[in-house]
Amino acid sequence: MKARLLAVAALLGLAWAQNTALKGEITVWSWDIAAKALEAVVPSFNKLYPNVKVKVVDLGNQQVFDRGLAGCAAGGADLPDVYSVENNEAEVFWNRFPNCFTDLTALGANQLRKDFPEFKWTELTMGNKVFAIPWDSGPVVIFYRRDLYQKAGIDPNKIATWDDFIAAGKKMLQATGGKVKMGTIANGQDDEWFRMLANQNACFYFNNQGTAVTVNQPGCVRALDTIKKLADAGVVAFGGWNEQIQYIKASAVASAMFGAWYEGTIRTNAPDQAGKWGVFLMPASQKGGVRAANLGGSALAIPASSKNKEAAWAFVKHALATTEGQITMLKEYGLVPSYLPALNDPYVKKPQPYWGNQPIWELILGTLGKIPPARGTQYFQEARQIMTAVQADFLAGKYKTAQEALDAAAKQISQATGLPIGK
Repeated sequence: MKARLLAVAALLGLAWAQNTALKGEITVWSWDIAAKALEAVVPSFNKLYPNVKVKVVDLGNQQVFDRGLAGCAAGGADLPDVYSVENNEAEVFWNRFPNCFTDLTALGANQLRKDFPEFKWTELTMGNKVFAIPWDSGPVVIFYRRDLYQKAGIDPNKIATWDDFIAAGKKMLQATGGKVKMGTIANGQDDEWFRMLANQNACFYFNNQGTAVTVNQPGCVRALDTIKKLADAGVVAFGGWNEQIQYIKASAVASAMFGAWYEGTIRTNAPDQAGKWGVFLMPASQKGGVRAANLGGSALAIPASSKNKEAAWAFVKHALATTEGQITMLKEYGLVPSYLPALNDPYVKKPQPYWGNQPIWELILGTLGKIPPARGTQYFQEARQIMTAVQADFLAGKYKTAQEALDAAAKQISQATGLPIGK
C-alpha cells in the first residue's frame, strides 16, 4: 500500500512539475458572452497552470472574423494564441488559408473525438486534420410560456409533430382573440427556421462532404413546406431578432424556437416572467420522426503563428474538454456544452427556478446525440442570403411549390459557389 501511495505521489508531482513548467502569456480572442465565459474559467485554469497568464480580448463577433481573415491573409500576423470561430464560418478559414491554423492532431486532438457529438466535428476537420475543438452547441428546443399554454388548454406533452403545433396555435389564437401567436419567424431577414427544420430532416444547403448543393432535396422541401403551413395557418408572427424579443416581453408570442443558447436571451430580457416559462422538444416532421436539430455553436482554434502553442492547448483543453470548464460556462453564462461527459454533472439535472423548476438542461443536452450533421462549408453566408430571399418569395406566393422554390435556390447557390447540384 505504501509503495502504491508513493507511486501516486510521484505521478502527481510529475504532473505538477509539467504544469508549472508552462509559462508566459496567451491571448484569446472572442466576443460578448462567449468572452465573459472564457474569462470565467481562467481562475480554475490558473490553479493548474499558475505561471500562464491568460488575456481574453472581447473584440465583438464581426471584428474577430474580419481580423482573423486579415491576419491569415498576412501570413498569421497579429493573430492571438487562441481564436474563437463559429462552426458555420470555420471552413472559410480552413479552405482559404489551410496553413493559418495549427493541426491539433499533433497535440492530441484525436483523443478527444469520442467526448464530443459527431455533428460538432463536421466543420472543424479537413481530411485527417483537426483545426479546432468544439465549444458550445445550439441544440434546438421550444421555449414556451406555461401560463399562456394553460390558458389556451394546450398540453405541450401532446405536441409531437408540426401538425400538432399548428393545431395548438389555432387554439392559442382562439383563446386570446388572435392576440398571441405560437412563435416568430424572421422572414426576409434570416432563414433560421428553415435551417433548423432542414437539419432535423437530415438536409442542408450542402452535402456533408461539402461537394454538392443539396438544398432542393426531400428533407429541405419538407422543411420549407412546414414553414408555409405555419404561415398560412396564421399561428406565427414575422420579425427579426429585436422584434422577437419585443414580442416575448409583451407576451405577444407563447413560444420561441432557437438553439438552447437562447435560454439566456429570454431570461435576461424578461426577468419579470420568471417561473412562467418551460421547455419541450421541437416537434417532428412526422410521427416518430427526429425531434432534434442544431442552430449555432462555436469552437476554439490555435493559430499556427502562436508562440506558445503548449499553453494555448492547455487552456483550450481545460475550457472545452473538462466538465469543470464546461459547467462553469453553462452556470455563469448559459453556454451549452458540447462535451459529453459534462452531461453527467449534477448541475445538468438541477431544477432551474426561472423555468418553473424544470431541469431544462437534462432535456436539452439529451438531444445532442440525435442531431444530424450539417456542413456550412466556406460558402455558408452566400447560401444563407440566397435562401433567406427565396423563403420570403415563396411565402409571398412567387413560387407555386416548395420544390420549385428550392430548385431555384439550388441553381442560385450553385452559380454563386461553383458547386454542382446534387442528384
